[in-house]
Amino acid sequence: MSQQDYKYSLIAPDSTEFPEEAFLFQVDSDHPMNLFAVFEVKRDAYREWNRSTSLRKTKLYSIIVAVTLMSLVMASYILTGGKKGILLSPSSFQYGTLTENADAVTSHEEESSYVFNLSAVQNYANIKLVIKTIASKIEFATRRLPDFKELVKSEPHMFSVIPREFLENIKNPCWFEEYKANSTADPYGTNLYALYSKRFRTLFDYLRNAFRDHLYQKENKLCRFRCLPYFYIIGQPKCGTTDLYDRLRLHPEVRFATSKEPHWWTRKRFGIIRLSEGFHDRYPVEDYLDLFDLAAFQIQDQAHGNATTQYKHNIVIGEASASTMWDNNAWIYFYDNSTNGEPPFLIQDFIHAVQPDAKFIIMLRDPVERLYSDYLYFGIANKSADDFHEKVTESLQLFESCLLEFSMRSCVYNTTLNNAMPVRLQVGLYIVYILDWLSVFNRNQILVLRLEDHATNRKYTMHKVFNFLSLGSLTEQKEAEITKSPASNTRRPADKNLGPMLPVTREILQDFYKPFNVKLAEVLQNDSFLWEKSAKLI
Repeated sequence: MSQQDYKYSLIAPDSTEFPEEAFLFQVDSDHPMNLFAVFEVKRDAYREWNRSTSLRKTKLYSIIVAVTLMSLVMASYILTGGKKGILLSPSSFQYGTLTENADAVTSHEEESSYVFNLSAVQNYANIKLVIKTIASKIEFATRRLPDFKELVKSEPHMFSVIPREFLENIKNPCWFEEYKANSTADPYGTNLYALYSKRFRTLFDYLRNAFRDHLYQKENKLCRFRCLPYFYIIGQPKCGTTDLYDRLRLHPEVRFATSKEPHWWTRKRFGIIRLSEGFHDRYPVEDYLDLFDLAAFQIQDQAHGNATTQYKHNIVIGEASASTMWDNNAWIYFYDNSTNGEPPFLIQDFIHAVQPDAKFIIMLRDPVERLYSDYLYFGIANKSADDFHEKVTESLQLFESCLLEFSMRSCVYNTTLNNAMPVRLQVGLYIVYILDWLSVFNRNQILVLRLEDHATNRKYTMHKVFNFLSLGSLTEQKEAEITKSPASNTRRPADKNLGPMLPVTREILQDFYKPFNVKLAEVLQNDSFLWEKSAKLI
């Protein structure tokens, strides 16, 4: 069968007059609404009929076929909000045993059976079954927490660098580290962040001048001042983390690394810059700590009475890698896979082991809207609402296939599946990740916000953040500067011109995410996380 012509056959009612009769029509895919451009009636070559009787019956059945098809076209038009042909357009992705393939259609035609095979209508019904199957497999099982000794065994160098206790009387987690290199040596000469980023090279050029001034003699040892972040903005992508970061760094008590997203815990620690490029040298923890030296110098100055402003006594450092909450894709390459497909260690296990008192901020939005924004953000050629629809249906089928064999957690953290899905469905399964974070951190250490609330009342959400981090009060002028500036990282004009997703796609995704949102609202004790009346964001 040609890829350009799609044939559909119609089952006739049981009839003793026409036991072998079949009607066949062809739809030119280039003109999906011109359903009767080519119409032919196949007759049995081995049987003769009365010409006038056959003509009348052919016309009768033609009318029946026409009425049926027009009803289907109208249903398709309504379901897609006026987008022509989406449900009648054949999908490039087949839904397992639920969808008949071309050979099966040919076989039916040869047997002169009456199979009504409008593939897209069938696909729509099938994807509903896929979502139903996924819903039946949802479980929120408790994970096995690794022992501290297991963590140390897997990352011995990291635990040898970061102490178990931090300096008292300093709000941010900091410590003195013995500096064993020659005092004239370049302290940032081997830093891999500088190797791959001009921005970091510029930062380190500045830090070299300040570094030696901040070496400290302690107990007859030459030491340097080291700090980890006090808090982390950990997710999710396309949920407003950039806007939150841009506003929060305007607070006089907050410092960030030069880069918003170092991605050390999730990627650089494993030597991943882009997973598609394979593995590079693993970034040691010292390279990560270097990123906070500028803020560490300011905290050190305050500790020694050299502060120049009223705010520096409470300086805290933040880190805003939006991959931290969800991206555990590297585990399969480095850890033992003896846990039925579930990672033996997650990112939060290591952070908790070195920083049990750390704080985390999570910004979420309606997962349906998040997925479409995510799709538009990446530089995909020929982006369109129709293309998004196809990618969603393909990804759902892949996710279902995984759940038929593995647990929910295994599929959410399945590296092969995550790389295969055309769109990142799993990133919107917020509750799966949050429950795993709550397995090691207390609820009061995690602040969960909604982008919808932030977009409509930035002052309210920023005050929640300030209180959560125990930051000092601001002047009215400074508060206005933080809360009234324009939103950051909004949708590009070209992507806005593509318009919204198709109504049928939205319906499918709402059905998919609903049980996860219900559990999220239950855990957070806040029904707004059901997103039943989501605000439309750009």
